[in-house]
Amino acid sequence: MADYTKVNLDRDVENSAASFGIEGLEVHFARAPLGMERHGVTLFRFGPGQRTPFGHKHVDQEEVYTVISGSARIKVEDEVVELEQWDAVHVLGDAMRCIEGGPDGAEILASGAAAGRETSTIVQGWWSD
Repeated sequence: MADYTKVNLDRDVENSAASFGIEGLEVHFARAPLGMERHGVTLFRFGPGQRTPFGHKHVDQEEVYTVISGSARIKVEDEVVELEQWDAVHVLGDAMRCIEGGPDGAEILASGAAAGRETSTIVQGWWSD
């Protein structure tokens, strides 16, 4: 058996947003397809102005979000931060966060320790204008 696992985040990893009926957003959780136990990688694709429909935080799992293409905004607690291509933002685990695609949308790669539902908090509609 090889000491690595290779997947294509676009082709090989299911778009979980589709299973929840969320339009204008793609979410490809790659932890399980890659066989990862202690780390997670997620590809997000946001349509123009599309926002995740909830905010979330974790007990102690920090994350890094990197804008691969386009632009975005991330709300962390009470602050909104503008992001452009190749910007990376580190968010502490216990900080509530939510992301919105910019005028042309965005592709964002998120990375962090594997978080379980039991250590995560999700708040529907957390970022509302």
